[in-house]
Amino acid sequence: MRLHLKTDVAQDYLVVFNAFDERLFRKLSPPYPRLRLLRFDGSEPGDVVEVELQTGVKSFRWTSLITDRSITGTGAYFVDEGQELPPPLRLWQHKHLVTKKGSDATIHDIITYSTGYKLLDLLLYPLMLVQFGMRGPVYKKEFGKV
Repeated sequence: MRLHLKTDVAQDYLVVFNAFDERLFRKLSPPYPRLRLLRFDGSEPGDVVEVELQTGVKSFRWTSLITDRSITGTGAYFVDEGQELPPPLRLWQHKHLVTKKGSDATIHDIITYSTGYKLLDLLLYPLMLVQFGMRGPVYKKEFGKV
């Protein structure tokens, strides 16, 4: 399943891209499940981000590896791929893309996920949409509304 969310912000795309650090990661964390950050290396290939998802009943570990990164004159991105995922996820890839839009930028969250079951993927889609849709207001607060 693929989800692609876009948020326009009033900053240069390189300023926005370079702000994807631990501080912004913490601000983007959803209210539920709570995330406990265990490791944050950065956004270069080979870097690892590891969190513990705390549901109140049980905790799950989520480890992602940064597998790709590129910066051009019109956009920049890095990709994290899930290595250890909470159930029911079996596949996770998140491309963090920031594209130039005049003097402003567009932030793209491009998420590909799978549970291995098409019906379950479809059932999770609204939850993913809500979880990652909450990033838009944070991005606008951090980088300005267009």
